[in-house]
Amino acid sequence: MKGIAMLVSRISVAIAAAALALAAAGAHADDPLAGLARPQQGRSMRATSSFRLGADGKYDPKADPLGDTTERSNYDNFRVEPGKTHVCMDVKGPGMITHMWFTFLGPEPQGWARQGSATHQDMLLRIYWDGNPRPGVEAPLGDFFANCFGKRSEVISLPVIVEDADSYNCFWRMPFCKSARVEIVNQGDRSINLLYYNIDWIKLKQLPKDTPYFYAQYRQEYPVQKGKDYVALETTGKGHYVGTVLAVRTRSPSWFGEGDEKIYVDGEAKPSIWGTGTEDYFLSAWGLKKTSTPYFGVPYFDQWGIVGGHTSAYRWHIADPIVFEKGIKVTFEHWGWISPDENPEHRSMSWNEREDDYASVAFWYQTGTPTFEARAPEGKDRRLPSLERVIAYARDHLDEQRRGQGPAQTQQLPFYEGPQVLYRPEAAEGAWFEVPFEVKEKVPLRLLLNLTTSYDFGAYQAYLNGVKLGGPLDLYSADTASKEFHLLDFWPDPGRYTL
Repeated sequence: MKGIAMLVSRISVAIAAAALALAAAGAHADDPLAGLARPQQGRSMRATSSFRLGADGKYDPKADPLGDTTERSNYDNFRVEPGKTHVCMDVKGPGMITHMWFTFLGPEPQGWARQGSATHQDMLLRIYWDGNPRPGVEAPLGDFFANCFGKRSEVISLPVIVEDADSYNCFWRMPFCKSARVEIVNQGDRSINLLYYNIDWIKLKQLPKDTPYFYAQYRQEYPVQKGKDYVALETTGKGHYVGTVLAVRTRSPSWFGEGDEKIYVDGEAKPSIWGTGTEDYFLSAWGLKKTSTPYFGVPYFDQWGIVGGHTSAYRWHIADPIVFEKGIKVTFEHWGWISPDENPEHRSMSWNEREDDYASVAFWYQTGTPTFEARAPEGKDRRLPSLERVIAYARDHLDEQRRGQGPAQTQQLPFYEGPQVLYRPEAAEGAWFEVPFEVKEKVPLRLLLNLTTSYDFGAYQAYLNGVKLGGPLDLYSADTASKEFHLLDFWPDPGRYTL
């Protein structure tokens, strides 16, 4: 792997329906509102997590739902244990899914789940059409809703809305002739807790013979392959490509997104759709920043230009679907800036092939049987590999000789995997906290510091073995969050160090 390895010392001081038209469902691409004044075909149906009591006193999906008054509870949710699959919908067609809504507890420990819950990256969404053993939709639930890295992010777009980062809605039209089965697989090591859902669909008498089906497929490369463009989708058939979700975790500093999208239509050797840069494909310019619009957005972005930076983006081709007759291949170059010490010419320039971590979900409609080969990896394999060579935790050094005056205690914040240290010095003068670490081999490292920022936090000055590193770090932020600070690039000799 090229790129600077990371040395981390962790101190914590925490709209609308889709405009894809199918006449049988009464949707109209030119104006969705205009379609409301026209006759609609079919009968509306719903698959739901509402509690249904069977004759044996247990849940029975075929029984009538019970209201809150009857059951005297709000038990309209499910708990899905690790390794288990929950079937949300299993119906006969013809029909069309018009809306899906999910919500569930976040990963942080809380009263309803003291050990925490599975992340939406651990939850695999699968949708099967017409009894096909291969799912037509297969993606981590979070990534399907443009929420990547297991991070909850708000999305306000036309086909996908994640309100307040915890209410997952999609309005993709999903037709089926014979049957539809929607399931969620828990591939994490913690339960899915308080899983609620409503899946709205229309039962139809028939669908046109040339009705294209909806597909979505997840792919990843950790890291991307050197000398090859990243492939988001490759399939044969007739259809139209309607969207991309892309997540990138950087393994080198500087800007990753100079690579172009290259889209090959109908088996051509040279792409007829060739872009000008990653941010340009996502309808932005001069980089990517957090935003959410009907057709494009960046739901998650932590820090620019760092090792281990995270960026996720979505682009919906609703007004501009990419049409293909025989097949399509959607690829992205992975070129960008890197630091001079990583460049063979020891120069800072933008045409460098980078080796970052990529994951994506491709969305498309097509007729016939798709030929795409990709399958979603298991949950444990979807988690990003650690880039850290040495990790030192402040929580392992709470003894008084490691700090100045004032109490220090551990606390658990939702965006950390383990407990952190909250140090409250009695005064600014004489306030200090030491974290020792050991380097065992001489390799190029980047010294990184994870600190918590909040509305009532102050400043921190870093020293390494008594040598001052840069200026004070501002730990103020309006909301409590984790922030990574880059302190130093160096080639330390083997030995013990103190930050």
